[in-house]
Amino acid sequence: MSSAGSTSQRGPRKTRSTPKVNHLEIANGKTDAEFVEEYLRPSENWTQWTHPTSEKKYTLNLLGVARLTDAELETCYSLIEKTSGEDYRNSSSGWHPAAKRKEMRSPGLRYILIQADPGEGNEDCGIRGFMSIMPTVENAEPVVYVYEVHLETELQGTRLGRLLMEYARVVAENIPSVEKVMLTCFVSNERARRFYGKMGFDLDESSPRDRKLRGGKVVTSDYVILSHRTKDKDKERRRNV
Repeated sequence: MSSAGSTSQRGPRKTRSTPKVNHLEIANGKTDAEFVEEYLRPSENWTQWTHPTSEKKYTLNLLGVARLTDAELETCYSLIEKTSGEDYRNSSSGWHPAAKRKEMRSPGLRYILIQADPGEGNEDCGIRGFMSIMPTVENAEPVVYVYEVHLETELQGTRLGRLLMEYARVVAENIPSVEKVMLTCFVSNERARRFYGKMGFDLDESSPRDRKLRGGKVVTSDYVILSHRTKDKDKERRRNV
C-alpha cells in the first residue's frame, strides 16, 4: 500500500516582516517614574542639589506636563518672560503670551523643576528654575528637543544649567534611535550661545542661514538651531559611512 501524500501545492513561504519599533512612542508612553529609571538613570540622590556658594538646599523633580498644576506652569511661564522676554520682544516673531502658554502644555513635554527646599527655612519654596524636554521627530530625525532652560539669578553660574543639559543628553543616549539633542537659541543671547558651545553644541544643518536679497541686502535670522549628537550613536554612524 502506498500513500499518495498531500496533493495540495504550497507556494513560496512568505516571511513575516518585523514591525518597526517606535522608540519615541514608547518613551512618551512611560510614566514619570519609568522615564527617570529607564532614560534619565540618575544617581540615587539626584533630587537633592546644594548651592555651591550659599549652601542652600534645592530639590529636583521630573514631571510630565499633565501632572503640573496651573500655578506651577504659570510660575514657569513667568520665569521665561523674566529671563527671555526681552529677546522675544526684540525678535521678528515677537512675544505672544497665549501661544507660549499653549506651547508649554504640549503633550509629551517633561519638566525638571528646581525648587528651594522647605526644610532649609526658605521663605520662598517655589520654583526657582526648570528645564522642559520632549522626545520627538525633527526634520525626519528622532531627537530629544530641549524646549526651555531657565534659572533664577541665584542659580545662574552654579553649573546647575550644565547638569540639566547633561540630563537631556543622557536621556537622548538611552532612547534607542535618538541621535541628537536639539534646541533653539536667540542670536542675541550671546551668553547662552557660549554656554551651549562649551557643552558641545554646534549649528544644526536645519538652522536658518543668511539670505541675500536681490538688492544685495543680507537678511539674518534672529535665532539659531543647535544640536549635539549622542556619543555612542555618533561613533556608530561614522563607522557606517
